[in-house]
Amino acid sequence: MTDITKLDPSTGPYLQGLYAPVLEEITARDLTVEGKLPDDLEGFFVRNGANPRLPPRGRYHWFDGDGMVHAVEIGGGKATYRNRFVQTEGLAAEMAAGRPLWTGILEPPDLQSPLGPFKDTANTDLVFHAGKLLALWWQTGVPHVLSLPGLETRGKELFGGSHTRGISAHPKVDPRTGEMIFIAFGMRPPYLEYGVVGADGTLAHFTPIESVPGVRYQHDIAITERFAVLMDLPMFPDPAALAKGKSRVVFDRDMPARFGVIPRRGTDADVRWFEASACYIYHTINAWEEGDEVVLFGCRIADPLFGDPQNPTERAPIPSIGLQRLEPYLHEWRFNMVTGQTTERPMGDTLLEFPRMDNRLLGKASRYTFAPRVAHSATLMFDALVKHDRETGKEITYTYPRGCYGGEAVVCPRTGSTAEDDAYVVTFVTHESTDESELYVWSAREFGEPIARAKIPQRVPLGYHAWWVPAGDVPPSNGETT
Repeated sequence: MTDITKLDPSTGPYLQGLYAPVLEEITARDLTVEGKLPDDLEGFFVRNGANPRLPPRGRYHWFDGDGMVHAVEIGGGKATYRNRFVQTEGLAAEMAAGRPLWTGILEPPDLQSPLGPFKDTANTDLVFHAGKLLALWWQTGVPHVLSLPGLETRGKELFGGSHTRGISAHPKVDPRTGEMIFIAFGMRPPYLEYGVVGADGTLAHFTPIESVPGVRYQHDIAITERFAVLMDLPMFPDPAALAKGKSRVVFDRDMPARFGVIPRRGTDADVRWFEASACYIYHTINAWEEGDEVVLFGCRIADPLFGDPQNPTERAPIPSIGLQRLEPYLHEWRFNMVTGQTTERPMGDTLLEFPRMDNRLLGKASRYTFAPRVAHSATLMFDALVKHDRETGKEITYTYPRGCYGGEAVVCPRTGSTAEDDAYVVTFVTHESTDESELYVWSAREFGEPIARAKIPQRVPLGYHAWWVPAGDVPPSNGETT
């Protein structure tokens, strides 16, 4: 069996350096800490990412790799690190065969394969809901349940029944009702479906959204107190190429971006569609209701395809992942539920992605966003963390030491706190030359130098999305004591 860690650099940039996979699963207790971990920070910082176990079959895209979760358990001023592969059926089948059984998304999909055209890697997102930590895939897959603290894969989550249709990444958990709102999408009609999982973990609502007319690259949604915001964006697979069994992405600048506002338990007939200027959106920040308007705040990309001749001339390198061009800026959309009109405006000129906020305010107006700054490089790396104040437009930037790059940073409320920025901010940071990784902890309010840096005993590859699970939210029966 070929060792993927010894592949030639020509295999692609997202298999090398900061992105190179790690194969050893370890548990390391009582991490060395520079500074002091706060006594009122108790819980689990967990982060997912692509970590291929075997060499790729064909060209490798960063989204192809097997899921690996890295976690730091914090409590009593001490920290423990763990990392584990998400043990999906696809990974088990490939390990049994000793070779990859799927190609990645840069290769033509085998739509006739009995294994399915794509491998569900559960590598993209994490969400904690109804006492369970779920690993999610960026397309649509059945969530995988992970234990805490051990990160053992406990099986698939069917939400109290037989919901094998699954969910996509980035569901939203309503902090007031405990409901989890999600979408599912695919290559065949209905191209988009919408659902709600109750606070008890059982499926409460699921319906097709038939007003989305074709295959779309869905990725995120947003919620308010009464509504969800869906998207129909003009970047999608070329239908003519799909009919020939090929994969080609197009971005139609003449097609508006559409945003669908749907009542929490609504159906397709209840969706109000609003049009805006053409763009693509990977990640929203928040949404809320303000008078007659639904307000959406997120990261907008006006030119999402690499190599598009209509792209502006680049004054500095813009990162890409395959054909995806990543030049995101903060943006606000307002949808008037009375007039049907859309207004929109840019909210900053810093390249920001993977934004996070205090999830206690999800669905209500929030002020602060913590977002990594996109470095001017050929691949996606974050060279700073920015605290953005939506009310004033002010930004406070912490730039990582030279050669260090961070990831998505989550907001971790202090034990017993209620104010939006009465919290800590946590992320992984890795040095590209030394392969050393650390967990950085900041005060959200006095954002500046980290108040603590915990040394991780192995490299943490650059990855995707993270979650904070307060210690008190984990049921005693959830996991192990090891």
